[in-house]
Amino acid sequence: MKTKLVIAASVMALLFAAGAAHAKHPSSYSAVKLILSPASRVPSADIVKNLEEKCPNVTLTLSSKESNYMLDARWYPQQYRFMLRSKPNGDVVFATRTVLLSNAVKDVCKYINNNPLPETPQK
Repeated sequence: MKTKLVIAASVMALLFAAGAAHAKHPSSYSAVKLILSPASRVPSADIVKNLEEKCPNVTLTLSSKESNYMLDARWYPQQYRFMLRSKPNGDVVFATRTVLLSNAVKDVCKYINNNPLPETPQK
């Protein structure tokens, strides 16, 4: 009985270690720059505060040329609506609707860090 318990614990430890080895560490994500849409109605300071906590590799910029995405962040009664557009062509690549600002930022960060950066068009 004891050996079965030891074997089960060893298998669980190996599975946990394998999962942790494949998990991406936040510092390994590429640096990403967002520009806020002029239509955004959520204060940029609130977004930056949450970005620093949820995904430190993502920052807001005022430079449209340097940004990878445009973020349209809006507050409607009792919900935040965020829409992310890729910079080269303006296509909507992600949208979320949540009650909490922190969850909206977390959703955007998860999308950004799990998808390749948009390619800039060649001139």
